[in-house]
Order: sequence, then structure tokens, then C-alpha cells
Amino acid sequence: MIYKIVRSNRRTVSLEITADCRVLVRAPMRMRESDIEKFVRSHDKWLDDHMARAQNRALAHPEPSEGERAVLLEKARADLPVRVARFAAVMGLTPAGVRITDARHRFGSCSAQNRLCFSWRVMQYPDEAVDYVVVHELAHVAQKNHGPDFYRLVESVFPDWKQRQSLLRK
Repeated sequence: MIYKIVRSNRRTVSLEITADCRVLVRAPMRMRESDIEKFVRSHDKWLDDHMARAQNRALAHPEPSEGERAVLLEKARADLPVRVARFAAVMGLTPAGVRITDARHRFGSCSAQNRLCFSWRVMQYPDEAVDYVVVHELAHVAQKNHGPDFYRLVESVFPDWKQRQSLLRK
């Protein structure tokens, strides 16, 4: 297995598969190479499983060209605030604002001040999935965690939220 070692002032060793399907090993400064190699070998199954997932994800959702990115960004700017307003009214919630970001690993977020952020990349998914992300982030305006009350609120809007969520994993 080919991997890159990144050393830092940390106490533990960890594995990461990057978006471009490379293996990163984060290790303490003084950890011996032989110990790092033993750690990597002991996680062969995990690496194989997660590498396969990362490769499938990369094939299913390749990085858009500049032209495609511009179209998706414009669509997000026009579409997402409208969706937020519609579902905020349904849910009786008022977010502090909506921003569109370039985030690669997170489709949406809700700040402590109730500002919602959405990655333009979510626009590559079906409308049902986009609506789920909007409702999910709006639910964080009322519930800042993923507890039972949070999921009750999401389910009050989308009883099929699990199916919608699964569309984001394909």
C-alpha cells in the first residue's frame, strides 16, 4: 500500500483517504517508520473498504469543469434562498441568513447565530436530496444537535427523510 506520512505534534496515528483517493497517515513526530507500517497493515481491510467507497464517489461525482461550476453556483444562488424561505415558513423558523459556499465535504451547516451555509455542490443531486439538506439545516435553527427532537422536526416535514438522505450517499 502506497501512502504519504504527515508528521505533527500529535499523540495518535490516524488514516485518511483524500478526495483524490490517496492514503494519508497522520503520525506523531517521533513514531518509528516500522510502527507506522505495522499500523497501516493492521488496517488493510478498513483501507480497502474506504478506498473503494472513495473511488466510487469520485466516479459518481467528478469535479465539475469551470463552466459546470458556474452554472451550479448560479443555480444555487437563485434556488437555495427560495427553498429556505419556503421550508422556513412551513417549519415556523427564521434563519439569520443564507450563504452559498465552495465547501467540498459538507453540503450545509448552521452557525450558532442561525446563519445557514450551503455548498453549491449540493445542486448536483436530485431535488428531493436538496430539499432534505435545506430542511436538515433549518432544523438546526431550532435544535443545535442531532437528538430525537431534531429528527422529529425533520420527520414532520419529510417522513421519508432517510430515503432522501440516502440520495446524498450515492
